[in-house]
Amino acid sequence: MKLSRIWAIALRIFYLMRGSPARILPLFVWVGIDILLWGFITKFLNQVASSTMNFVPVLLGAVLLWDFFTRVMHGVATSFFEDVWSRNFLNVFASPLRISEYLSGLVLTSVITSLVGLGVMLALATGVFGLSFFVYGALLLPFFLLLLIFGIALGIVGTALVLRFGPAAEWFVWPIPALLSPFVGVFYPLSTLPKWMQLISAVLPPSYVFESMRGILAGQPLPGSQLAIAALLAFAELALACWFFAYVYRYAVRTGLLARYSSETAS
Repeated sequence: MKLSRIWAIALRIFYLMRGSPARILPLFVWVGIDILLWGFITKFLNQVASSTMNFVPVLLGAVLLWDFFTRVMHGVATSFFEDVWSRNFLNVFASPLRISEYLSGLVLTSVITSLVGLGVMLALATGVFGLSFFVYGALLLPFFLLLLIFGIALGIVGTALVLRFGPAAEWFVWPIPALLSPFVGVFYPLSTLPKWMQLISAVLPPSYVFESMRGILAGQPLPGSQLAIAALLAFAELALACWFFAYVYRYAVRTGLLARYSSETAS
């Protein structure tokens, strides 16, 4: 892989953002609304709840982590969609660009934009609602890394689906985080779920992250084995996602699908 080609993919997206404020606003607006909404909900719960539980780190911390995961996944997909919307595939893939370089460029773009959104969320959560991440200790970084890796994996899977089925398939991508959220226990313990949902949760790395987060807040010891399982799952699913994208790309080239990509659907 050549770093110059990876940077070129990312640079193209940043040039688009620089020329269009409409592409920049979503980096701040939606995450800011989420933090403000859930921040006031947690303050209200602290006022009316009879227990001594502090809902700010439990709920607002979970919202921040989940929003970060969502930004990462959507960041990969949105960077890909820019080529879909501009019908730029023939130009990109007619170049000497490798699949690994193209995906790395999408991931680099997503990571940078997600970190911008994370900065906004941290500023609001700590400055307005007093969320202190010191309660999580050194585990904060592994939490974010695991969600980052899994978000990248799902973003790559989403781009592969659109590459295979055409631009109209992008509507399969946007709801993926919402569809996964009941299974990973963002706001409640996994024991709340029925057995069949817990089986699905067992293969989703975020479920280990949020369960570990609640355990730490409850004063439990470091769940090293759980985080190790989550890391193995995240890396395995990332490798599988990359393989899936490469498979779909080879199919698209072999069948001439890229040349017909101006239609709303492709088959």
